[in-house]
Amino acid sequence: MTSLPLSPPRRRGVARGGRALYGAPLGILMLEARFPRIHGDMGNGGTWSFPVLYRVVRGASPEKVVLQGARGLLPDFLEAARDLVAQGAEAITTNCGFLSVFQREIAAEVGVPVATSSLMQVPWVQALLPPGQRVGLVTVSGSSLSPAHLAAVGVPADIPMEGTESGREFFRVLIRAEKEDMDVDLAEQDVVEAAQRLVARHPEVGAIVLECTNMPPYAAAVQRATGRPVYDIYAMITYFHAGIRPRDFA
Repeated sequence: MTSLPLSPPRRRGVARGGRALYGAPLGILMLEARFPRIHGDMGNGGTWSFPVLYRVVRGASPEKVVLQGARGLLPDFLEAARDLVAQGAEAITTNCGFLSVFQREIAAEVGVPVATSSLMQVPWVQALLPPGQRVGLVTVSGSSLSPAHLAAVGVPADIPMEGTESGREFFRVLIRAEKEDMDVDLAEQDVVEAAQRLVARHPEVGAIVLECTNMPPYAAAVQRATGRPVYDIYAMITYFHAGIRPRDFA
């Protein structure tokens, strides 16, 4: 008779308390929006290979944050970030690259690592490139991404960039909220065409950073269309999470 393998012993010792939730160390501050969060979007829980905590910041619409500079919204984001930490978040991120303007304030308030924006990758990606090449940005709104947004996370003010404002779908749905449904193929085309304009106008661009956290579903298409490496919020937050939950090789 073959005996069954023994179950591993249960962990003993003192279990530490003091939080409302466990096992989801990353907290994501979400804008209040109604457009579809497709797979690959930060707001789709299936995007992540690890559990996350979400907190919607009421009143923080994409239009207010992107087109109106998030004026008056800092107290709401600080409160929401504190709430996520109280629930159990050990690190905080957001789902809009334009929230780079709140990087220092949120980090100072919550006392845990904070990564507000995909823009934070730019200095690192620049260091990867050979001499003569530069990082370029594709953003949801090139006319609204100001020197203040860039300076807050160490991005050069003269970085080449291209926005999606002239597109047929992406900007209209995500920022203007003209409808709740979205033609995904048209949205992808808007992002890809912005990237193609970027490299056509700035052939020195050797890598692309996608500012908008809704762009990861289209990153592969951008890479194929431009032949450049593409870095987005998904890549950045996967790296960010690896620091707070390193793989145990034991």
